[in-house]
Amino acid sequence: QEHAYPADELMPLTCRGRVRGQEPSRGDVDDALGKFSLTLIDTLDTLVVLNKTKEFEEAVKKVIKDVNLDNDIVVSVFETNIRVLGGLLGGHSVAIMLKEKGEYMQWYNGELLHMAKELGYKLLPAFNTTSGLPYPRVNLKFGVRHPEARTGTETDTCTACAGTLILEFAALSRFTGTSIFEEYARKALDFIWEKRQRSSNLVGVTINIHTGDWVRKDSGVGAGIDSYYEYLLKAYVLLGDDSFLERFNTHYDAIMRYISQPPLLLDVHIHKPMLNARTWMDSLLAFFPGLQVLKGDIRPAIETHEMLYQVIKKHNFLPEAFTTDFRVHWAQHPLRPEFAESTYFLYKATGDPYYLEVGKTLIENLNKYARVPCGFAAMKDVRTGSHEDRMDSFFLAEMFKYLYLLFADKEDMIFDIEDYIFTTEAHLLPLWLSTTNQTIPKKNTTTEYTELDDSNFDWTCPNTQILFPNDPMFAQSIREPLKNVVDKSCPRGISRVEESLGSGPKPPLRARDFMASNPEHLEILKKMGVSLIHLKDGRVQLVQHAVQAASSLDAEDGLRFMQEMIELSSQQQKEQQLPPRAVQIVSHPFFGRVVLTAGPAQFGMDLSKHKAGTRGFVATIKPYNGCSEITNPEAVKEKIALMQRGQCMFAEKARNIQKAGAIGGIVIDDNEGSSSDTAPLFQMAGDGKNTDDITIPMLFLFNKEGNIILDAIREYEAVEVLLSDKAKDRDLEMENMDQKLSENDSHKQNSEEATSASQDVGAVSEEPEEGENSDVTDPDSLAPAHADSDSVSISNQDSYVPGTDEASAPEPACTQGDHQPQEQKPETESNSKVNWDNKVQPMESILADWNEDIEAFEMMEKDEL
Repeated sequence: QEHAYPADELMPLTCRGRVRGQEPSRGDVDDALGKFSLTLIDTLDTLVVLNKTKEFEEAVKKVIKDVNLDNDIVVSVFETNIRVLGGLLGGHSVAIMLKEKGEYMQWYNGELLHMAKELGYKLLPAFNTTSGLPYPRVNLKFGVRHPEARTGTETDTCTACAGTLILEFAALSRFTGTSIFEEYARKALDFIWEKRQRSSNLVGVTINIHTGDWVRKDSGVGAGIDSYYEYLLKAYVLLGDDSFLERFNTHYDAIMRYISQPPLLLDVHIHKPMLNARTWMDSLLAFFPGLQVLKGDIRPAIETHEMLYQVIKKHNFLPEAFTTDFRVHWAQHPLRPEFAESTYFLYKATGDPYYLEVGKTLIENLNKYARVPCGFAAMKDVRTGSHEDRMDSFFLAEMFKYLYLLFADKEDMIFDIEDYIFTTEAHLLPLWLSTTNQTIPKKNTTTEYTELDDSNFDWTCPNTQILFPNDPMFAQSIREPLKNVVDKSCPRGISRVEESLGSGPKPPLRARDFMASNPEHLEILKKMGVSLIHLKDGRVQLVQHAVQAASSLDAEDGLRFMQEMIELSSQQQKEQQLPPRAVQIVSHPFFGRVVLTAGPAQFGMDLSKHKAGTRGFVATIKPYNGCSEITNPEAVKEKIALMQRGQCMFAEKARNIQKAGAIGGIVIDDNEGSSSDTAPLFQMAGDGKNTDDITIPMLFLFNKEGNIILDAIREYEAVEVLLSDKAKDRDLEMENMDQKLSENDSHKQNSEEATSASQDVGAVSEEPEEGENSDVTDPDSLAPAHADSDSVSISNQDSYVPGTDEASAPEPACTQGDHQPQEQKPETESNSKVNWDNKVQPMESILADWNEDIEAFEMMEKDEL
């Protein structure tokens, strides 16, 4: 409220509101923003859970008075449903509860419900498809396919996007007596159920909203599908319709049969569920143990939760994605609440105080690493500890709620939480809705449902007296075998094909052994349906057409071979690159709380070898571009020099400030508005000459991050920073001083440090001249703006899991972990070092530019799947 209202989100590093259109676009992430005070609405019922009823009353009045839902803006149907419609309904649910109690909200007359109904009608045009699946986006003012709507041309949506509507839409129908909302949500769920893969009973990630064809055929319980499963079970709980439970149980049986590989949950292909679709897991699957608790299947919930907790202890937060041997795959962490959610449900089910300790760790890590002066900042990279200027609304809507509930006693609550069900955004819907305004027949027949012989289905909701008959050691006995699974085991996954066939058909040729000049190898490739294309520039391109393989088993071998090649190519590119660095502001009032992601230099001090880093006060040089002799050396001596990018080489700037006595340098991008949030990092290259004379560290900051330091100088004059390979724990002396200055700060606590890692960064060899585009980066450094943006063509190739016959390859060093970089690129990491020097040709000559054969891979995907 102090810094951002009425904006949709708080930007905690720059202490201002994020207004869509006024900040650089973040792609699909911005579809949640609709200029409707998103965070305020999303947080309404959290205030009541926290017993802040006065603040809730004021917040509701603000929503009623200020929020406009009739904006000409295109928003995500899914995000708007779970965050805004769910937020309004959750706020209404607790408002009428408070009014009934007689002390607060006596003036309330259903205003939030009226707004929810208005929003519901604004979302309905998205359902104007023959399938009943909604368009992924809608214009709040103009709907879809209207000349001014700027949306309605999409053909695909994710399964979770179309299948996570029933709780909010049915609640809206039950609250208002208007049945159309529940009818539309049910129709979408019915269509997904009919389109499930019948032999495996699994659903894919992406579906065509017009034809119902699966666009992405990989299946898991994480991103793209997660809340579809959640809403089937919760719709049964809220609405009492047996068909939802039957569908959930059918899917759950398939999940436990194919996807669950305790303690892992791995994606598979819906048509070939014994074949893994990738070798990494995304953080959204952390909700699944909580759903298993609601279902009553506690053992696998405990196992998966324990594995996730060990990953968190290793990195302080759960990375957006991590590999099957627990290395970082995508390093971001946007303060997601799913793990806290599962922790809460496991504590409720088991009563085991271990889960209170888990919650304590989560709180301490948030205060220690994510708390910044204006709020909590998402982690840009869990390995360096750098921040992103982002605090999503779900942090207050869910994280605060679940952590408070984890520690709250019954007497701390002003209402009984057991009377409500949580939506996927943790909004509260009252269970009495099941008997209100039932305009839909209670029983919908689920086609082709057969009773499943599975003792798990005896319990829909956990009964702790039956599950744990006075045995507090039950959960511990399940956790115990897994206590070293991350740090010491470094397990290697086994592909489901190999697992199902015992020793199984090992790939006849491994990518790391392939030699393009070996006739025997070429014959094996031919058998697997892989052909070699010699390009004019001398490179060799590999393409697989499964229909040309000698048999279906050979085709699968070929698929795995191609995936290994992609992984190996990705690894080799990354090994030649330098990791990102951290600029940490350590002076008052930051005290190490703000960490900025910086690009490294190929010259000067290597911060990864000088773990203490370089610490000093910053000073702006004259001339600001640093391209000639520094005219204010007295201001720069023994300081870290700030300079602007442009007009000369990076190495020339470094020599000039080093000569002036600077102990380090930070180059700030001159491209207005550039940010590490939206642009790929690069490393500053030398000038083609010997740079051994440069001994000080040099780092590069994009414009937005650089301005955070410049603004701090303007406000506080003396600003001290630490240049390092990763953020360091706050200084104890500073921490004590900080505690005196701010009663909201956190306690200092020692914590296991995540190991440093290399990251995908390209190189920029020289500065552009004045007037040229200064945002020049090596094409190899470009990372997709959205994690799944190119996954249709490549990620489905990412299905190989290293098998047991890789014993000859070097084992990853468990304690060192994560030395392979990843910045939102959907390739699998490999820690096996492959020496290509002894091969006939280097990797570059074996693998062509993958961008040139996207069409070939799409064809291969169609042939194979």
